[in-house]
Amino acid sequence: MASKPKLESVPAGRKRGARAVAEALLAARRIVMTTHVNSDGDGVGSEVGLVHLLKALGKDARIANPTPVPARYAFLVDPLKKHDRTEHAVAALRDADLFVVLDISDLSRLGHLAETIHGRDVVTACVDHHLHLSPGTLPRGPRLVDPAASATSELIYDLAAVAGWPLTAAAARALYVGLLTDTGGFRFSNTSPRTLRVAASLLECGLDPEHIYEQVYATAPIGRLRLTAEVLETLVVEPEVGLSWITVPAGSLARHRVSADDLDGLVELARSVQGTRMALLFRTLSSGKIKVSFRSVGDVDVAAFAQPFGGGGHAKASGASISGSLDEVQHEVLAAARRLLSNGRVS
Repeated sequence: MASKPKLESVPAGRKRGARAVAEALLAARRIVMTTHVNSDGDGVGSEVGLVHLLKALGKDARIANPTPVPARYAFLVDPLKKHDRTEHAVAALRDADLFVVLDISDLSRLGHLAETIHGRDVVTACVDHHLHLSPGTLPRGPRLVDPAASATSELIYDLAAVAGWPLTAAAARALYVGLLTDTGGFRFSNTSPRTLRVAASLLECGLDPEHIYEQVYATAPIGRLRLTAEVLETLVVEPEVGLSWITVPAGSLARHRVSADDLDGLVELARSVQGTRMALLFRTLSSGKIKVSFRSVGDVDVAAFAQPFGGGGHAKASGASISGSLDEVQHEVLAAARRLLSNGRVS
């Protein structure tokens, strides 16, 4: 049996927010947490980790997401079957007296759930590590937000540390997945010394890092590999400005019997081209909008770049959903990218 880990000290600037969120959680009777559409490892990891923490305290805590959890993270959610109300998310939200929104700060990223959350005006706690260029549109409630954190899962860890809540192996596994995925396997620039210390204390809960890696990264369906090959055929590189981009061909997801989750990591391949300073991935959403994923190398800030397009994220990784045809959006975004990379300005 693993020994009880000693949790890392929490940065002073996070303690007030952590206490406020903890107080709201302890006072609530029915808690429902959610994350953004097309959830990722950090969104899922932070909400699953928080459910396990609250279960250990005897709280009624449930997950209700706008879209299903990606298959690669099913190993985290499967033990929580009765707590995952995603299929009946609106009903779960209507029954809650506290909402917890994780890994976002804006209702627009909650898809069809946004109207219910806005309409109920229930206290809404927010835990997020993204840079907020605007106040956000969530209802009133406590906030634990710090863009210096490597992942929202790190902030859930800090919440547990400040509140003095026991960290179970199940909670640690979920939070470790959040750290692992949002740092690109501890490769990206948001990997700080503290990130690694937090990861180490999570491993001390008795986790098997190789098994977690296999579940997240080494269980790809054959369709994902064939999709990768098809998308890479679209790669365009402009070495004179350091720009690379790829496009998801129409119908390719259905053709290879995969989901949007299987696109995860493809833009990183475009970023890996020697000399690239900005990499982009374009794909058409079912809504008709064009989703653009931005990645950067060096000092290029793609969070700021995404803002005029209605997007946001991190300095090295961001995204936006833009109205228009694929050709129109590519023309507009690529022109702005060339201007930024050539003279440091978007317009």
